[in-house]
Amino acid sequence: MAMYGLKIFTGNSNPELARKICENLDIPLGRALVSTFSDGEIRVEIQENVRGADVFVVQSGAHPVNDHLVELLVMIDALKRASARRITAVMPYYSYARQDRKNKPRVPITARLVADLISRAGADRILTMDLHAGQIQGFFDIPVDNLYASPVLLPYIREHFDHDLVIVSPDAGGVPRARAYASRLNAGLALIDKRRADVNKAEAMNIIGDVAGKTAIILDDMVDTAGTLKEAAKTLIERGARSVHACVTHAVLSGPAIERIEESPIETLVVTDTLPLTPKAALCPKIKVVSASRLFSEAIRSIHNEDSISSLFEIQH
Repeated sequence: MAMYGLKIFTGNSNPELARKICENLDIPLGRALVSTFSDGEIRVEIQENVRGADVFVVQSGAHPVNDHLVELLVMIDALKRASARRITAVMPYYSYARQDRKNKPRVPITARLVADLISRAGADRILTMDLHAGQIQGFFDIPVDNLYASPVLLPYIREHFDHDLVIVSPDAGGVPRARAYASRLNAGLALIDKRRADVNKAEAMNIIGDVAGKTAIILDDMVDTAGTLKEAAKTLIERGARSVHACVTHAVLSGPAIERIEESPIETLVVTDTLPLTPKAALCPKIKVVSASRLFSEAIRSIHNEDSISSLFEIQH
């Protein structure tokens, strides 16, 4: 069976990750002009032939989120109209995912809205990592591959932290993920009973589980303003934890996040490169970055070759 060409394009959200993916696959990054007109509208021009190609567009929901989302949609439309055979939207961080249900009157479900936008723009498939809620996959009528960061984060934890560990979930929703990590690491498991007072404001109230004298690792899918992390770390130290670290997939790090991390008892915040660090975050000595590029590269290779990618799922949660 003849194989169509593999091409990878990127917008302005995370070009460094796209370049790493291309290096791993030993292919050049596709040529595309992605800029703005003088009035701020997104301008896209695909500068090479993509007719019949298997195209992957790497675009994360980095700040400014709305601009990068529209960049993705316009790039997909341009590729579709250029007769690409298949278009896969590679969204290492899926934006607008936190509003995934109606938890109060008169609020939107933006995770579904974005899914509809991407599908209607012309994407044939979605590749992402650690969705805020796994059921978001059901918002799409096209295939969704939701990778886990565990093949990247687990080796780092094994290499850099001692064996007397307790994996801490910052909320009830993260318990399955934390339990899976704890099982692989032969570590304890704890849960923070959290009360959220308002959007981006959380207060850690209680610890369920034994953390005294142990190295506590808070595990979460994303860190935004770091309010939850700061309060969780403080509570863990008060309950006798020897040290506190955090492993998070998506480093949103908006608002006062860096100041809170620097002020908190957290010794290390390990994040992946699904989102680029801001200049301020890059200067924070507590933040360590591990790359998810090889995981995305293998997923893209397998999708392009029509192979199974189940081997990439080291942890099921």
